[in-house]
Amino acid sequence: MAGKIDARLKELDIILPSPPAPVASYVPYVVSGNLVFISGQVTVAPDGLKYVGTVGKDLSLEDGKAAARLCAINVIAQVKAACGGDLDRVRRCVKVTVFVNAVPGFAQHPEVANGASDLFGEVFGEAGKHARAAVGAGSLPRNVACEVEAIFEIA
Repeated sequence: MAGKIDARLKELDIILPSPPAPVASYVPYVVSGNLVFISGQVTVAPDGLKYVGTVGKDLSLEDGKAAARLCAINVIAQVKAACGGDLDRVRRCVKVTVFVNAVPGFAQHPEVANGASDLFGEVFGEAGKHARAAVGAGSLPRNVACEVEAIFEIA
């Protein structure tokens, strides 16, 4: 039987992908005590990279938000793997950092980051509320628009 969070994902019409494998010398997550540290997740979809380019040049603010949302879906997939498949073990999304590949002078990083933050709230409810940083970057791996890393507390 699916848990409450899996049921919520289904309500939201979100299908979690198989957790993306690392592309360099790191692990996708580390569990330390009751915390799960999720490595930065980029805009990879089942059919390849999406939202490639620079926000404010190649991509719009709305594209940036959609990119952050896709990254957050990949974060949740990693959390599910870290929890042995049981997302109901998540007690809280503690901290989220969103990196935005943006043009110099871009000032709407928080709005882009809302694409990830809003999804965590939609999926986890009150437990999805978190501390956050939204950071501009001159470039990101594979020239993607966004990268999201997160820390979750689990049971």
